[in-house]
Amino acid sequence: MLLQEPHDEFLQYAIAIEYFSGGQNEKAIEMLEKMLHNNPGYLAAYYQLGKCYEVVNKMKEAATIYTKGIELAQKQGKQKTLSELREALFLIDED
Repeated sequence: MLLQEPHDEFLQYAIAIEYFSGGQNEKAIEMLEKMLHNNPGYLAAYYQLGKCYEVVNKMKEAATIYTKGIELAQKQGKQKTLSELREALFLIDED
């Protein structure tokens, strides 16, 4: 499907999540970073990329991406995602 629709961001996001679910964390990180490079407004990718960073013990990167996601969620007025990102950042800051 990705070959037919290489610019479909939702499809790219879904594949990255499948990589993450399958334990292919570095591949998921690579895809999500590329997505955000190409479209920094894709809000859902910030939470997932942060979680990927956490799994590979890159807490500084996770905190940075959560913070960027928080800023974007505030700009977009997405309260649910804002809460999720704040909680994720809070939980890693506790450690």
